[in-house]
Amino acid sequence: MNNPPAAPEPNYDSAEAPPPTFHIRKLLTLLRKFWWLPFLTLALSLAAAAVYILRSAPTYVTHASMWETEKVRLPVGELFSDDPQNEVGNQTELIRSSKLRQLTLARLQLVMTNGIPLGRDGRPLQVELAVKQSPKTSVFTVEATGADPVYIRIYLDNLINEYLEYKKNVRKAISGDTLASITDQVLSKERDLQADQDALTTFEQSNNLAILQEQGTVAGGYLEKLQTQLSDYNLQTQLLDATVAGQGGPENGATNISAALLDSLREQNPGQSATATGLQSASQQVELLKSERAKLSKYLRPKHPKIVKLDGEIEKSQKLLDQYSTQNREQLAAMRQSLKMKSDTVRAFIKEWEAKVVEANARIAEADHLKLNVSRTQSLYDRLVTLLQNVDLSRNLEKETLAVMENASPAIRTYTQERSVLSMAAAGGLMVGLGIVILMALRDDRLTSLFEVNATFGDSVVGLLPEMTQKNQKDKSRVSLLEPDDARYMYAESYRNLRSALLYLPIEGERPKVLLITSAVPNEGKSTVAANLARTLAMGGSRVLLVDTDLRKGRLHDMLGLQREPGLAELLRQPDTWDDAIQKNSLQNFAFLSRGKALGHTSDLFLGQAFDQVLARMRREYDYVVLDSSPVFATDDAGTLAPKVDGTLFVVRGNFSGARQVREGLELLHHRQAKILGLVLNRADTSARSYHYYKYVGYNEPDNDPDDGPRTQG
Repeated sequence: MNNPPAAPEPNYDSAEAPPPTFHIRKLLTLLRKFWWLPFLTLALSLAAAAVYILRSAPTYVTHASMWETEKVRLPVGELFSDDPQNEVGNQTELIRSSKLRQLTLARLQLVMTNGIPLGRDGRPLQVELAVKQSPKTSVFTVEATGADPVYIRIYLDNLINEYLEYKKNVRKAISGDTLASITDQVLSKERDLQADQDALTTFEQSNNLAILQEQGTVAGGYLEKLQTQLSDYNLQTQLLDATVAGQGGPENGATNISAALLDSLREQNPGQSATATGLQSASQQVELLKSERAKLSKYLRPKHPKIVKLDGEIEKSQKLLDQYSTQNREQLAAMRQSLKMKSDTVRAFIKEWEAKVVEANARIAEADHLKLNVSRTQSLYDRLVTLLQNVDLSRNLEKETLAVMENASPAIRTYTQERSVLSMAAAGGLMVGLGIVILMALRDDRLTSLFEVNATFGDSVVGLLPEMTQKNQKDKSRVSLLEPDDARYMYAESYRNLRSALLYLPIEGERPKVLLITSAVPNEGKSTVAANLARTLAMGGSRVLLVDTDLRKGRLHDMLGLQREPGLAELLRQPDTWDDAIQKNSLQNFAFLSRGKALGHTSDLFLGQAFDQVLARMRREYDYVVLDSSPVFATDDAGTLAPKVDGTLFVVRGNFSGARQVREGLELLHHRQAKILGLVLNRADTSARSYHYYKYVGYNEPDNDPDDGPRTQG
């Protein structure tokens, strides 16, 4: 048969224990246990509130209301604006302000002949004020609360009157300041308007605007004509420059260009047309003679009389053409000089007339600027005068739209403060009580349930033992050991479950035979767990030896009703007393070795060779050896024995063992190379919802029904 794979061993070795965590289950457990604490704090807080109410003076309340009257929509009404979004808040703060309170007290000193009631501090009786607006209405309700019913009613009426008067005075003060400011602005703008008008009048006296405008129009037309004439002269000059630049004789076309230019300028220069005509005729004559000679040269020799005659005529005509060309160039130069003089003259006229146009336009612009200044200043002045008239009219009109709708009602007794004090006391008392329980849950690291143990140490619980009480036993704290036919079904089945967990632990190698049972601190039930586990193993048919290794304060012999001596202490000193030390009772397969005579420094004995020999004999003669050791933090016995055994079971008591103590105890054993098989949660709360093991007690009773027919088991 193959052993199941080994389960990962929980890691108990940590440098620092984690802080205690808050579990809702622990809180609920503490609430079930200390349910009376929130009720106690609630009762105390209500008692304190009752004392406060009895010692406090009764309070009375009175109401008065104001409403927004009809508004006359005048243009001047827009001069005053309100903030509708914050209107209620503004009214509330104004009514409750110290300014209005002082004005109201000053008025009451004149009205009340008996004087103003004083409080315990010697000051005028305090009156609480509240302002509310009815939904979808313009009605404001003012509520006054105080200890004197007559005084608060008079106080509220005078407060409302002072409030309306104060708002009226504020409006007058604001309109008066505004009127003075606008008056100063009107006077300033009136002076500015007078200065602008004087400047315009002075300018018009020295400048005739009609003549200036006519001069500007005439000068503009004449200037345009001069610009056109200058453009014509510039074009003619460019043509002449191109002609002069291209003259090089008749062979390069200069004659044709000059003739064309002379033709285009014939109307402007009539005296030059004859020269241009002669030049054109001479050029044509030369071309004709050259053409005729070219034709004759094909048939006649160069010295032929006709050829010689033509050469003479060509030479003569060429001389004439040269004369005309020279004369033409001179005429062109004269024309260019004439055009330059005309252009210069026109430019001078243009510059002169441009200055006249600029001067006329500047004067016209200055006049327009002066007129615009007068117009702007006049407009501002008119607006300010209109605004001044409106403010003056608005200042003399009654602008307050709030009016008293109902005067202060008769004061009635109110219990609002008492209800508020009681509700606050009740809530505070419950919160204090719950806070104390929560604080206890936060500071208490005791392990209360299987869920909390697993959450703190991982899934390391191998046994869950319920809380049991003995009804017919004098010592309620000690539970009797298990018997073969024990009627405590749940209790017996929990130990059988622990036995099965040990028999089928997922470990490698041989099954553990020597088991050490220990805990962190005393009173966690480890001795009871060790005795019942040994007896349960014996009931299963295994040979079991229960050893009490707590040589100082072991009590297993009392629980079993056996002798204390001789025991382990005597056996370690005299190994030959084995048969005398081993005790038995009526339970088959069960043997017991008591602690013997109490000794000190017992860990020295466990380190000796004698203990190893005794332990080896126990392994040979018994199937299981269960060692009940002292707590880890009580002595060093558990830390000395743990490395010598096959496995250690660590007992944790529900609602008693602290998580920090358990973790430190597990760390100590882990550092001693102990093999910890798991935790045993002892005295678990069976009433918890998470505990569901072996609650079906009916399964423990045999079915004696004679009917052997088929049955469905639920």
